[in-house]
Amino acid sequence: MALTVAIVDDSSVMRRGIRALLETDDDLEVVGEAGNGDEALALVTRHRPDVVLLDVRMPQRDGLSVVGQLAERTHVLMLTFSDENDVILTALEAGAIGYLVHGTFDADRLSAMVRAAAEGTGSLSGPALAALRNGRPPAEAEAGAEPSAMGLSGRQVEVMDLVSTGAANGSIAKELFLSEKTVKNHINQIFAKLGVTTRAEAIVVWLGRAGP
Repeated sequence: MALTVAIVDDSSVMRRGIRALLETDDDLEVVGEAGNGDEALALVTRHRPDVVLLDVRMPQRDGLSVVGQLAERTHVLMLTFSDENDVILTALEAGAIGYLVHGTFDADRLSAMVRAAAEGTGSLSGPALAALRNGRPPAEAEAGAEPSAMGLSGRQVEVMDLVSTGAANGSIAKELFLSEKTVKNHINQIFAKLGVTTRAEAIVVWLGRAGP
């Protein structure tokens, strides 16, 4: 069965472009489009898509104002030109499972990220990761102290450091000479210790751990 996707963007040209990328994958089905936050809520209520691709800046109600409500009903993957640190943090803290910046992915990468979102994994594109790192308070690092491990074991710290670079489970397994199942078990334990439920939330917490 195909994964269902909804596209939310105020630009009809952008929606057509995203649809064209998704339709190169026979296992993804676009079930609807919306041009603002209110339309997105109605669309998700009607079609219950597996994943919503949500823009940030839109008229009437923008993406940030509805991401929390949408995330209660489906997996929300931000797909936008906005790469400001505060916008990224707000979206992720409100419930978005991932954050992608236009121009940083092709059709194959977008398909992979949609699949990951549907599975509850989430993804951050390069600019989103960079923005989070640039916005990270440097207090302890500048003082020469080691950032807190937040209760993680040495191996879990290694896994989480790789997760925070955007590495997928398969890449982490190869880097650390572990099975993918072991990596997944470590990540589940990390989520429990950090008090998060998604990869994106874990990255936000981890990159901010050296703050005051």
